Amino acid sequence: MPSHSRIGKPMSPASGGHVRANGIRQHYLHFPGEGRPVVIVPGIVSPAVLWTHVAERLAPRFDCHVLDVRGRGLSESGPHLDYGVGACAQDLMAFVEALGLTPEPIVIGHSMGARIALRAAALAAGRLHSLVLLDPPTSGPGRRPYPVPLARTLALLRAAQRGEAAAALRASTATPWPEALQQLRAEWLSTCDERAVFVASEDFHGQDMFADLARSDLPITLICAGEGGVVADADVDDMRSRRPDLHAVRLEGVGHQMQAESPEAFCRLLSETLERHDRS
Repeated sequence: MPSHSRIGKPMSPASGGHVRANGIRQHYLHFPGEGRPVVIVPGIVSPAVLWTHVAERLAPRFDCHVLDVRGRGLSESGPHLDYGVGACAQDLMAFVEALGLTPEPIVIGHSMGARIALRAAALAAGRLHSLVLLDPPTSGPGRRPYPVPLARTLALLRAAQRGEAAAALRASTATPWPEALQQLRAEWLSTCDERAVFVASEDFHGQDMFADLARSDLPITLICAGEGGVVADADVDDMRSRRPDLHAVRLEGVGHQMQAESPEAFCRLLSETLERHDRS
């Protein structure tokens, strides 16, 4: 397994590519492996490159793909696109089909990506193996709001558009990331379309992820951050009332961006989770 002393700096063979799927250009990073395909779907302002350090830990045991969700990174962007969770879920399934991923892949979704993965599961029809949901926003109709203010995220995006992302991230009250990851974040933040972020935030509150959860019959593991309040204990209880087979675990001492705040502990837990899924 390659060394990971330089977090955020690719140290294992990887390639980037584009594919036309669901009628748009989708960009992805591929970290080849011998085992089952894994597709990572990042969060609301996380281009694929920010998950390099995770994917290289999972390969070569798994064949890892990290997707740039539409409106982020090098995937298609613009006012002509629908940025809703339904369109993003169709993108994901079209991506899996276009690349011919076999056997059925495990989908890992973080935050917004977890909501996309859940919606995609309703479209899967046997084309996905299982889901790993990382701290999905549990806001929705009649529920408490998502605890990360949209205004704060938009302020960071606008700073990035001005070329001031590094300074804005340093001044942020959020938990700091390792320096190499923070530099990547500052470099790539401006690739996130503000319209995509706004629509995703609206969907956090207007779409019901619990209904999507109940409709899915795929095996699901929920990994929650110990801090940040995105997934409360009551939310986990509610999920289990709809999916009694749900496996849930908390990664204590870290917040919503657990993959950046505690990379070693996070990657260890995620690797163990994927091994368990692959055996089932």
